[in-house]
Amino acid sequence: MLNNGIHPTLFFYNPNIYPREEYEIRKGEIMRYAAKLGVEIIDGDYDHSEWRACIAGHEGDKERGGRCLLCFEMRLKRTAQIAATRGFDTIATTLASSRWKSLEQIEEAGNRAVSGYEGLTFWAKNWRKDGLQQRRSELLKENGFYNQLYCGCEFSRQN
Repeated sequence: MLNNGIHPTLFFYNPNIYPREEYEIRKGEIMRYAAKLGVEIIDGDYDHSEWRACIAGHEGDKERGGRCLLCFEMRLKRTAQIAATRGFDTIATTLASSRWKSLEQIEEAGNRAVSGYEGLTFWAKNWRKDGLQQRRSELLKENGFYNQLYCGCEFSRQN
């Protein structure tokens, strides 16, 4: 983004990540990278019990099922809320870079999230195309990033 004249503000909001130690590792990685790039980051805090309440009844869903859609909606609605209060006009998500996630669910959740905010749009960028998956791999190596093997929620570890 920075190489293309886009100066994002990052919002780290991942109450789905479990256990807390995993959350702290991932948060530390994004804080380190944001500092390296000189990019502002907003910490959305960690409230795993709020997330559990949001997905209640969907604990047994498979990946890309109803639980994932609810999770995306919760997190993107909070993103839209923060963006609106800060006067931003666009939100996007790195969720769309994961091959394990449904792009259709992400786009649906993103569009729902911004629907209540005049002038706010969801950028449904497919971060897996146009060489971006390769660039992701390069960044992992260049920065020595921790590369997790599950989305973060305790239920994805079980599926």
